[in-house]
Amino acid sequence: MTAIQRIDPGPILSEAVVHNGVAYLAGQVSTSGAREVGGQTREVLAAIDALLARVGSDKSRILRAQVFLADMADYNGMNAVWEQWVAPGQAPARATVQAALAKPQWKVEIVVTAAVDR
Repeated sequence: MTAIQRIDPGPILSEAVVHNGVAYLAGQVSTSGAREVGGQTREVLAAIDALLARVGSDKSRILRAQVFLADMADYNGMNAVWEQWVAPGQAPARATVQAALAKPQWKVEIVVTAAVDR
């Protein structure tokens, strides 16, 4: 049986779960209080980079991304940051939708699934 590795497990979620060479990250959101979508997106992507590093992966290994925006009017602002961050030639499959996020100050939440080498 293949082991399941849980990263920072809590009472309602783990920040990441690794199983069978795949990392499933929990939705990442801004924790700094940044007000605009570009700042929140940069913070979220940095959190994703950090979690991927912890599990032995990186943004070039992302298979799928789900982007949740509180307001689709922020799509271009989020995408401007995303395009600077995504590994050239390694863009994952991605969906972007508008959603009511859990806290009113959140403008963006991103969930990724990535391949892990170890």
